[in-house]
Amino acid sequence: MKIKVLLEPSDEGGYTVYVPSLPGCISEGETIEEALENIQEAIELFLEISSYRS
Repeated sequence: MKIKVLLEPSDEGGYTVYVPSLPGCISEGETIEEALENIQEAIELFLEISSYRS
């Protein structure tokens, strides 16, 4: 499954990453690689939690 993410530099340093199709699914990391790894985990948790609510 492919999910579009938006990666932005943070004012405090590092990166913030958002998932436009999953409201509230946000993560961050010190590097681009770390931010992308973290958002992958956040997406998995978001989808897992969403499946319980259905």
